[in-house]
Amino acid sequence: MKFQIQPNQKLPRNYYFCTCGAITQTFLGLHLTTSLVLSRRPRDDGTGPSAPHHQELEFSWRIVLATVIGFLGSACGTVGGVGGGGIFVPMLTLLLGFDTKSAAALSKCMIMGASASSVWYNLRVPHPCREVPILDYDLALLFQPMLMLGITLGVSLSVVFPYWLITVLIIILFMGTSSRSFFKAILMWKEETMLKKSMKEVPVNSRGELVIDTVYEPLVPKEEKTAFEIFKFNLNLKRIMVLFLVWFVFLLLQVFKASEFSNILNDLVACTPVYWVLNLIQFPVALAVFGYEVVKLYKESKKRKLEGNPESVCEADIQWTATNLIFCAFCGILGGTVGGLLGSGGGFILGPLLLEIGVIPQVASATATFVMMFSSSLSVVEFYLLKRFPMPYALYLMSVSILAGFWGQCFIRKLIAILKRASIIVFILSGVIFASALTMGVIGIEKSIRMIHNHEFMGFLDFCSSQ
Repeated sequence: MKFQIQPNQKLPRNYYFCTCGAITQTFLGLHLTTSLVLSRRPRDDGTGPSAPHHQELEFSWRIVLATVIGFLGSACGTVGGVGGGGIFVPMLTLLLGFDTKSAAALSKCMIMGASASSVWYNLRVPHPCREVPILDYDLALLFQPMLMLGITLGVSLSVVFPYWLITVLIIILFMGTSSRSFFKAILMWKEETMLKKSMKEVPVNSRGELVIDTVYEPLVPKEEKTAFEIFKFNLNLKRIMVLFLVWFVFLLLQVFKASEFSNILNDLVACTPVYWVLNLIQFPVALAVFGYEVVKLYKESKKRKLEGNPESVCEADIQWTATNLIFCAFCGILGGTVGGLLGSGGGFILGPLLLEIGVIPQVASATATFVMMFSSSLSVVEFYLLKRFPMPYALYLMSVSILAGFWGQCFIRKLIAILKRASIIVFILSGVIFASALTMGVIGIEKSIRMIHNHEFMGFLDFCSSQ
């Protein structure tokens, strides 16, 4: 077994600032919907106006505190591969006074900015132990279509499920995944400790990488790659275009379903034939991309098995049998549905799931953030078209998240290089999910108690009339 931890490479001093500017310009026009738990009703909870709360951006202790929380939440969220929406929405609601709809929209802006900058950073980082891209495009193509399909289903169901039930699901799911990730991090920490103790001297190759369980160093030194060569190696334009095509199809369908565009379809109404056609079109699109990747993984895995090659097709350390592929499809749809129902966007499901199937922490974080960039940008575009957030706040908080995505990755990579422990990423993942469970759980319980006190309806709503 060969296991390496790649320390952070030195980059030009103006790299972070130039890159932040490029990403800000690239994603400035994006913004759209999957609506979060708290924005699932056509009206607010009664404590604010029903229309989006558009307030002016003014300097105060609240905006300073929100900046600090947003920076730390974005940095930790992107490193863990979960986004951090469970932290942003309570922060925007309680600290800055936004209504729940605007808070959900601004949260998606922050997640998109942080994930985009994190992906851009990861594209310039080599894989820690193999000559493959650090972004696993096979897993991204396998999970992204089903995840987005599940998010669409979850968002539709979020208007039907009672608020107290969503709160219970938040607590159960987040506490479960957080606990599972925490125990996995402890196990990884113990394994790393045993490996470090078993070595009298830590072998380091020519690039300064820590190499564990390596019998020998190659006689011919490994050719060093420049930052641009690493970037080109990590960038797979063909796979990215397929992912973008799925993203674009889902975007068009969501735009046509939006109320502001109902005049194009002669006042689109829920549960009408046109409404169901637009919803059902998403299934063949997602299943086609998923089916293509399933066939590819199955054939390659079978071919390598016949040749006696034990190397995995992708980062996942599982056998790509029909049973496992069906299980991955189920997990993708279930994760997306729960994510759409709870408003988490699926990152809280995908990150732990990748770790469970054997993906190393660095690749799991990079791949989950990569997939999350597509789902969050889809939400941002729709929210922008629906004018759900004030642009000054969106640009400011997105800029904070972009910087946090870069510096969070930089800091964690340096910390991993010093401590020689990749399990730090899993500890951060567990901590972010646990913090989200506390914040969203407390707010959900408080709102449910208020609804009971006000004698509001606490049962399931009708699907067609609630859309």
